[in-house]
Amino acid sequence: MATESNPLPPFPAGFRWGVSTSAHQIEGAVETRGRSVWDAFTDRPGRVRDGSTAAVACDHVRRYREDVALLAGLGVDAYRFSVSWPRADSPGGLGFYDRLVDELCAAGVRPVPTLFHWDLPVELDWRERDTASRFAAHAERVAARLGDRVPSWITLNEPAEHTLLGHALGVHAPGERLLFDALPVAHHQLLAHGLAVRALRAAGATEIGIANSHGPVRPASDALADREAADFYDVLLNRLFADPLLLGRYPEGIGELMPGDVAADLEVIAEPLDFYGVNFYAPTRVGAPSDAPGDFGGVPLPAGLPFSVREIEDRPVTDSGWPVVPEALTELLTGFRARYGDRLPPIVITENGCAYDGLDDQDRITYLAGHLRALHEALTAGVDVRGYFVWSLLDNFEWAEGYARRFGLVHVDFTTQRRTPKASYAWFRELLAAQR
Repeated sequence: MATESNPLPPFPAGFRWGVSTSAHQIEGAVETRGRSVWDAFTDRPGRVRDGSTAAVACDHVRRYREDVALLAGLGVDAYRFSVSWPRADSPGGLGFYDRLVDELCAAGVRPVPTLFHWDLPVELDWRERDTASRFAAHAERVAARLGDRVPSWITLNEPAEHTLLGHALGVHAPGERLLFDALPVAHHQLLAHGLAVRALRAAGATEIGIANSHGPVRPASDALADREAADFYDVLLNRLFADPLLLGRYPEGIGELMPGDVAADLEVIAEPLDFYGVNFYAPTRVGAPSDAPGDFGGVPLPAGLPFSVREIEDRPVTDSGWPVVPEALTELLTGFRARYGDRLPPIVITENGCAYDGLDDQDRITYLAGHLRALHEALTAGVDVRGYFVWSLLDNFEWAEGYARRFGLVHVDFTTQRRTPKASYAWFRELLAAQR
């Protein structure tokens, strides 16, 4: 095992170790909740790679006790899951999360719920400002039910991907192809976050954050056109979703494109956070516009954009085709500290993981070990990082990829629902034991 031959350096006392999942990707039991935009999306032929849906997924609603036992056996401190908004709105829906939280607490695992992980109720629309207020009411209702046992909360997961893939490029739900007209979707999600922070504070929450996806953007060359294209991409993917939260302003030229009273909204959006969640998978190499614009996370980009995404050469790739560049995590975190200074709260890595097939998943072990070393280097450089969550506990419904990509530490047979821990599960369990 990697923990014996080349042990990881010790992380600070109190460092939080966890794993993550999301409701739509694992819960199943679709008949017991309302419909989401993802249900409507997967009903449309050709939208999901293998034609599948999340109607059953990992059947977690019925098998949550088995899954909590896997968490306890793994030895994690915390479990990041999401609350399905359509389930929370359904009769008895919050009762499931009551039972899940009770089971986690009994197992000594800290519950860390995310209030929105892309499964918007089908009747709502992020282009409408009212959805932000509706989300605040959702946060208030969930906190009133679970807040006596849940100290840690995450408002939104990856508003960048939900905006770009779901509303700009149309390859995720709700399937809109608005390109830059999707900017109001970003603004309303950020406003929803700020309103939810206020609602959670009013309910007594003491530890609140967000889970934003970020990655370093590297210019394809030193040429001015490539550097300008990379700067634009960095604004679009990183600063658009971090600057308003941490600095209380949009990057130059963006604020005037947003709807409503932007100055007043930014006061809400910039509500102080107790931690800043970072989902990290890979860096991006960006150059000037070209006839081959490349892809975003495996999704082909349309022509006419002011940048192109280039291949990162001489690096292994995951089954998703994403390059494996662990040192980019150190680069990202030290860069964030330099950019935001004392405005940056403590960081938690809320997702980091990879897609690989097989039970003897040595490539996943190599990936996770490399990224944990990179994370430790950022700690050594003075970045305040408080926790690390692997994506994901279980193989699951991987959005538009269906069941074609396996990110789990635990293999799921989607016919029998049998759970089988992989080699990476055993490796992570040993790592956690060695860190204590």
